[in-house]
Amino acid sequence: MKIAMPTVWILGDQLLDPHPALVAAASVAGTSSVHVVLLESTARLNQQPYQRKKLVLLLSAMRHYVAMLRAQGYAVEYLHAPDFLSGLREHCQRTQPGHLFTMAAAEYATRQFQQTLADALGLPVTILPNAQFLVGQFDPFPDAPPTRTVMMATFYRAMRRHFAVLLEKDGAPIGQKWSFDAENRKPLPRALTPPEPLVHEPDALTQQVMEEVARRPGGIGDVTGFNLAVTHTEAAQLLATFLAERLADFGPYEDAMTMRSALLYHSGLSPYLNLGLLEPMHLIRAAEQAYHDGKAPLNSVEGFVRQVLGWREYMYWQYWRQMPALATKNAWNATRTLPAWFWTGATDLNCLHHAITRALQTGYTHHIERLMLLSNLCLLAGVQPHEVNTWFLAAYLDAYDWVMVPNVFGMGLNADGGGIATKPYIASANYINKMSDYCASCRYNAKQRTGPDACPFNLLYWNFLITHEEALRANPRLGPAVLGLNRLTAEERTVIQQEARLVLERLGFQQAAT
Repeated sequence: MKIAMPTVWILGDQLLDPHPALVAAASVAGTSSVHVVLLESTARLNQQPYQRKKLVLLLSAMRHYVAMLRAQGYAVEYLHAPDFLSGLREHCQRTQPGHLFTMAAAEYATRQFQQTLADALGLPVTILPNAQFLVGQFDPFPDAPPTRTVMMATFYRAMRRHFAVLLEKDGAPIGQKWSFDAENRKPLPRALTPPEPLVHEPDALTQQVMEEVARRPGGIGDVTGFNLAVTHTEAAQLLATFLAERLADFGPYEDAMTMRSALLYHSGLSPYLNLGLLEPMHLIRAAEQAYHDGKAPLNSVEGFVRQVLGWREYMYWQYWRQMPALATKNAWNATRTLPAWFWTGATDLNCLHHAITRALQTGYTHHIERLMLLSNLCLLAGVQPHEVNTWFLAAYLDAYDWVMVPNVFGMGLNADGGGIATKPYIASANYINKMSDYCASCRYNAKQRTGPDACPFNLLYWNFLITHEEALRANPRLGPAVLGLNRLTAEERTVIQQEARLVLERLGFQQAAT
């Protein structure tokens, strides 16, 4: 039975072509009879003091998407509204649709809101499954309760098997290993210069958005120098450039950090995946084909596939099995606040100055800087997880609730008690010194544990081990690190704890008001 004049509501981070809700509505009403609405919600845009380049990316991509749909023959309304409900009500009053189609939001709060629409709008609502994630097609552990630990390696293998990615004909992994992570931990050689990333000059529509965003109060960074992809075609060009110029060297240097390059050999494609301008299986098959064509080695291709088919899908899967409780976890009883310099980059820790400044100026740092610099420091310093999550949501181009909550509360801060990452990702300055060129020009000594010139990462690392020794000893994956405490005398422990308290105070990690 056909439904007269349905409306399709497309969310701003669901810019798929074709969009599942459009396909569903057209199948029952005919394309010429479908209304489409996209909303700029003031409430949603004001939810955080967002990176201004992220807002330009989102709003310009939405408006270019509207232009594309109109060129395809759709009647599209693009509304500015105080909030989603107000905008939908305004649209429905004007068009009187017989039915609303939409695709389930990736984020918990918006999906909960979608469930209320039938009553709020007084019309039938069809919420289609979210098609931006492969776990929507295949859930490897559909009945796993939130209390069951499912490691990412187990999840990743199941996804590889189901989607037949990088497999031999007998189902074994190509290269006889599921992960080549051990081969992908090299610092960037001084003589090696990563290629410059492809940029896209803003067209007239994007320039208009830039002017609008520049006038908005609050926010991080500025719109100057915006050069990101805002269409499916431009995003596809970025993918092609990555495959041709950087994928081959991605594997060995994916954990490297340097002052010389922000992107290194990373793809930088996550913002476009998260908006729907690219789709995950397309990236996976393209990388897999590069291996079969002899254009990239297996360790690089597998490392990239693991980020898309493993990490990204795993984060989304964990988010939906643990929400909303995940967003309140604080397993290490962290009680400190985030220092003000996280919002300015004004710190004398060279690695953090560079990472934070990059994030504030561009909305990007790669995953190791997020994990082993920013999250590592916040975990060692005892910063409340919700404060860290707020900063990540505001600062990054690719930050959305579905990815940041499991990434920050789970992987970065281990605040969920080990449900996502079975050990806390903590490290001293030794790791940073090994994997980067930051320490050589820093005012702190990466090899010094205590004293006025000791790197704060060292003091806070050993202080964390001492403070949480009992809990850490119970974790078999942290054996060597905790055993290092046996070499410390009682006097050394006291000095570390005293100096750590002073460092925390000097760096502005204050105790939260109770």
